[in-house]
Amino acid sequence: MSQITKVISEAKAVKRKLLIPYIVAGDPNIDISLLLMHQLVEDGADIIELGVPFSDPSSDGPVIQKGVERALKQSVSLLDVIGLVKQFREKNNTTPVVLMGYLNPVEIMGYERFVKRASDAGVDGVLLVDMPPAESASLHSLLSAEGIDTIYLVAPTTTDERARSIVKVTSGYLYYVSLKGVTGAALVDYASVAENIGNLRGMTDLPIMVGFGIKDGESAVAMAEFADGVIIGSALVSEIAKLSEQEGNSEFPISQTTAMISVVRDALDQMS
Repeated sequence: MSQITKVISEAKAVKRKLLIPYIVAGDPNIDISLLLMHQLVEDGADIIELGVPFSDPSSDGPVIQKGVERALKQSVSLLDVIGLVKQFREKNNTTPVVLMGYLNPVEIMGYERFVKRASDAGVDGVLLVDMPPAESASLHSLLSAEGIDTIYLVAPTTTDERARSIVKVTSGYLYYVSLKGVTGAALVDYASVAENIGNLRGMTDLPIMVGFGIKDGESAVAMAEFADGVIIGSALVSEIAKLSEQEGNSEFPISQTTAMISVVRDALDQMS
């Protein structure tokens, strides 16, 4: 059993909805990212998605794109992100960390080298948004051998045929994109999300997490009614940007930045 599956199973046993925050590694710098990761756990995060900076983040909206730009200005690389996970593991060996990004940096590093380094650092899952399931066999096999989950996205536009092919190679959890478009867009159609997740439930027993458009306790609770957990990215990255500009990196207000996660955690806990 992977660490992600263990954490999700424990949460389900007590009817706890999963809370998964996303930050861009290296935004505004690696040292602050490390502090943010630990604070997110204190605030109630069950799993952390760590964005790998890439120069062409095609599925991301302007908020996360700017976060990626801030990280790239610090020359943060895939190796740096893996190193960040290793640093995090010096104090936390239980909270799963998922690397979320694009295939290009992994291709450049090489699958075997990437998986070995990720495993040694304590990475629990990998989500490459532009990795086609039909072409994922080699990487999926290497990750599985190291006990690292391969996570995939399913969108409202995903056909049933493609969704079935995705769930066959997914482990850990399935990431359901709640809307058409890029990260940071506004969520409008809860009924459609409920219907689509219900359809996915008929295809797989995988836990389903919902992301895109979740920004506060109200939207998190609305989505958690249908899903096993929620993912918050753009709202958190936006807060990082705002407070970074106000305070400067030397006095970065860590707990203030992640305060929304505590609010969402409380809202989700009141559901049970």
